[in-house]
Amino acid sequence: MMRGFILGIISALFFSLTFILNEVISSTQGNFLWTASLRYIFMLIILFVILLTKKQVSEVYKHILEFPKEWIFWSTIGFGFFYLPLCFASTYGEGWLVASTWQITIVAGALMTPLISKGKLPVKFLKLSLIILLGIFIIQFENFKVISLKSGLFGIIPVFIGAFAYPLGNRKMMNLVGERLTALQRVFGMTLCSLPFWIIVSIYGFFSSGYPKYNQILSSILVALFSGVIATTLFFKATDLSKNCPNRLAVIEATQATEIVFTIIGGVLLGNNLPSILSMVGIILIVVGIIFGSFLKEKAH
Repeated sequence: MMRGFILGIISALFFSLTFILNEVISSTQGNFLWTASLRYIFMLIILFVILLTKKQVSEVYKHILEFPKEWIFWSTIGFGFFYLPLCFASTYGEGWLVASTWQITIVAGALMTPLISKGKLPVKFLKLSLIILLGIFIIQFENFKVISLKSGLFGIIPVFIGAFAYPLGNRKMMNLVGERLTALQRVFGMTLCSLPFWIIVSIYGFFSSGYPKYNQILSSILVALFSGVIATTLFFKATDLSKNCPNRLAVIEATQATEIVFTIIGGVLLGNNLPSILSMVGIILIVVGIIFGSFLKEKAH
């Protein structure tokens, strides 16, 4: 249990680097189109090398050839329509603000349960998730006091789009592959099949701002490695250790709420101000909502 908990916390730390590094790129006027596309281009290379050494690439290709339309469509939804809006939002808000709002994906996943798995809406969890929504509302209320309406909406709406796209695309692909592929193989396959989308984004990025800057390339490599590969692998390992015990699994999943804390710490180290007291109250409500909501969902199962 303790090992899985520690792995979950460490994975959240690496996941938080996405929000921190994207904020850094944005502050140096890096084009968000390059920020988004470069992550998955580098992820593809890293994952290909890893699976090649394990001789697990051909299995992915075979499955993609069986269901090419499904792979391309849901990979584009799960990765493309998730990360591009998130990078766009990072140009209008600090990392901790985007990370906090991103927690709406937990509620989004619950709302889409009937669409994804034909199950019933988890009504009890959705009622409890009002705590998460209240926390997000408080944070954004504080945010709107110091920025324009346009900037505020540009920082919120894209995150909401990504929050729904991510669980939808990933769960659809999870259902499609079943037990035939490992989690790492599925991530590689989705990265590969979302490549046409990222190529288009890259072309648009080139014509709008030219080649990406050196620091943007370096940051994208770090995001691909830390968040796309290391964090994902650690988190899947943590959940595997507790997959036969719902209560322990709930604790592992709840560790991801610490992304917000790590993002705040990272931002402060980079010179950002601490969130206001009211915003901190909102963050606490989000974390509490996620933890209790996770326990409620697993108890319901």
